[in-house]
Amino acid sequence: MTQMDYKYSLLGSTVEEYRKRPLLLQVDETPMNLFAILEVKRDLPRRWSNLGWFRKIRVYSFLFGLAVMFLITASYILTGDKKGLLLTPSPYHFSSLVSPGPLTFNLSSVKDYIHIKVVVKSIASKVEFQSSRQLPELKALVKSEPHMFSVIPRKFLPGVKNPCWYEEYAGNITSDPYRTNSYGRYSRRFRTVFQHLRNTFHEHLLHHNRKLYRMRCLPYFYIIGQPKCGTTDLYDRLKLHPDVKFTTFKEPHWWTRKRFGIIRLSEGFHDRYPVEDYLDLFDQAAYQIQGNLTANTSGSSQPNMIIGEASASTMWDNNAWVYFYDNTTKGEPPFLIQDFIHALQPDARFIVMLRDPVERLYSDYLYFGSANKSAEDFHEKVSESLQLFEGCLTEFTMRSCVYNTTVNNAMPVRLQVGLYIVYLMDWLTVFSREQILVLRLEDHASNRKYTMHQVFEFLNLGPLTKEIESEITRSPASNTRRPADKNLGPMLPITKDILRDFYTPFNEKLAKVLQNDSFLWENNSKL
Repeated sequence: MTQMDYKYSLLGSTVEEYRKRPLLLQVDETPMNLFAILEVKRDLPRRWSNLGWFRKIRVYSFLFGLAVMFLITASYILTGDKKGLLLTPSPYHFSSLVSPGPLTFNLSSVKDYIHIKVVVKSIASKVEFQSSRQLPELKALVKSEPHMFSVIPRKFLPGVKNPCWYEEYAGNITSDPYRTNSYGRYSRRFRTVFQHLRNTFHEHLLHHNRKLYRMRCLPYFYIIGQPKCGTTDLYDRLKLHPDVKFTTFKEPHWWTRKRFGIIRLSEGFHDRYPVEDYLDLFDQAAYQIQGNLTANTSGSSQPNMIIGEASASTMWDNNAWVYFYDNTTKGEPPFLIQDFIHALQPDARFIVMLRDPVERLYSDYLYFGSANKSAEDFHEKVSESLQLFEGCLTEFTMRSCVYNTTVNNAMPVRLQVGLYIVYLMDWLTVFSREQILVLRLEDHASNRKYTMHQVFEFLNLGPLTKEIESEITRSPASNTRRPADKNLGPMLPITKDILRDFYTPFNEKLAKVLQNDSFLWENNSKL
């Protein structure tokens, strides 16, 4: 694609409006050199030499003013000052780029607390929950991902608790089966794991009717969310269970990102990771299940061994849809991650760990934020994000704003991740309530033994020895807040108050759906 294939448009009107609201630069496709939009014509008409002295002064004064305005604009672009300029990639042909709502304010001043509260009240007035959504037909899903559906069978091996099958291996017996795996290409730790797997790969091939077969597996269960809600701690504890195996490492993010070629959002799109690359991640566990099947003939197997996958983006991250699917659903994704998983694994199980969304957002900011973090900076970013979300609601439905890729990329803090009920209701359109276990981090932190027993029962795992159970529940918590972030202290009280008002209607609906008032987080202690 050449430079002429890219289009740029500056959304904004007068200088006075620029002072009142963030200026949005709409960039279709991939952002290019920002100086491509800045042109200065230097050829002056010859007739200027005949102007009178006074007229020349007026003209030069006008040009000087233009130059000053140009330098100010360029400085905003060069510094990326978010108070004056927001650079966001355009979505897939939305009618207009999201702009802040009509209730604007000075984001840098705490005294605008009342104005921010008005914005939150405006958002609350537009919150409405859809009772159902239009489910895609299977043929539409297959059409969008034909290769994936051609690789994964509709039925799995009988007598095996985990979903597994035998796939004919057509490769050269001396070749490297992981040579083209994209995970190994971009990750050093994967290359190390694959080195071990390739050394024993041919030992696990099954010979049948002069053909070679390899065992393939999908997860029996998924830990799907949410970020900064204790999923790492749950993953580390479950790994200690003798009947539970995971991928070679936590968070492969295949369903939400790698499947679309997203490694890091800042790097744009790479080649898409095929489903075979994802299945390779379960080979180590598949070998153990296969070995147990062989040992079963002597009656010494572990038939209940299961595989888990833990990517905290699976529940909520559908941001890639806008670049790959037609926008024919009024700004809402035509397909969601769970639609594909359900089509392939209708009996899969899912674990969701949640926490007070107010505290989750601050933890998310501290963990993923860049330099110069502070409670004041967090307050400013929250205010800006609320304004952008309220602006979206002036044109779109609440659900379409939650899934709006432009809004999600533009907001400096991830407000949308804490809107748990929106995502959960969409998951419940394809999976039953019995297939989704929803936990609270606050309960897990205060009584690990209780929550782990809930998980064991949900996964239909057998009893443990006291020694193993003690090890699982006694281990120190994983992925806690870093000392440097702890030193920044808590968020400002007014920020907490604003966020509490923002999340309240969503928490109320969540508590109603789950029939559990603890998800209101009304009397929550800080974690």
